[in-house]
Amino acid sequence: MVREKNAPIAVFDSGMGGISVLRELVKLMPREDFLYFGDSKNAPYGTRELPEIQELTIRNIQHLMNRGCKAVAVACNTATSAAVRKLREMYPNFPIVGIEPAVKPACMENPGGKVLVMATPMTVRLGKLHLLCERFRHVAQIETLSCPGLMEFVEEGRDQTPELMHFLEELLAPYRDVDAVVLGCTHYPFVRKQVQELMGASVKIYDGAAGTARELLRRIRLEDLETESKELGSVIFENSDPTEERMERMRNLFRREE
Repeated sequence: MVREKNAPIAVFDSGMGGISVLRELVKLMPREDFLYFGDSKNAPYGTRELPEIQELTIRNIQHLMNRGCKAVAVACNTATSAAVRKLREMYPNFPIVGIEPAVKPACMENPGGKVLVMATPMTVRLGKLHLLCERFRHVAQIETLSCPGLMEFVEEGRDQTPELMHFLEELLAPYRDVDAVVLGCTHYPFVRKQVQELMGASVKIYDGAAGTARELLRRIRLEDLETESKELGSVIFENSDPTEERMERMRNLFRREE
C-alpha cells in the first residue's frame, strides 16, 4: 500500500471522546492534516459484545485506509482492546496506534499508593487491561472501576450538568482514599475537572492521550511519512450520524479551553 507523506492522519473513535486524543496529536504535529471520524451512530462501543466491536472497528478503519490516510490512531480504549491486535495482523506495514490507559505512569509516580482505573464495561472485562494492571501490581494497589453511562454524558452534551456531578459522586464515593485516577476512556478527559473536584486536589489524574500522540509520531517518523508541508495543517470532522448539533458539538470539544 503506497502512502503519501502529505496524506492525512486518521483518528477514529466510537464517538466524540477521541477528540481528546486529536487535541494532543495536533499539539505535537501541527503541520499534519487530520481526518477525525466518530461512529456515534453505533456508540457506545463499551457496552457491546466483542465480535460486534471488532467488526465495527475493522470496517471503519478499512474505510479510512481506503480514503488514502497514511496512518491511523484508534482513539478509543474499547476499540483498541478489542481490535487493534487483529488490525495490526491484517496490515503489518501500516502505522496503526491504539490508546492504552496510563496505568504505568500512575503507578510509577505513586509507588505503594492506590490507583483507580476508570473504564467502560467492555474495557474492564477484556484481558488487555487486566494484563496491563498485572504488570504494575507490584508497584501500586490497582483497582478497576466499570463506568457504564459515563461516556454518554460527553456524547450527549451533558458533561457540564448537575446530573453529571451527582452521577460521579455516587460512582466515586467508595474510592475517595485513592492517590491517583486513570481515565481509561477517551471520553473521560472531558470530565477531568469534575473528577478532580470530587476526588480532591491531592489526587493525580492521568490519561493516555499524550502517550498515544508520541507513539504515532514515532511510527510516522519510522516510516518516513512526516508531512513536507510548512503550513499549519487542517482538521476535518466526520461522523456516522452527522446531525448539525453533533457536528457543532465535535468542533466545540476540539476548541474547548481546559
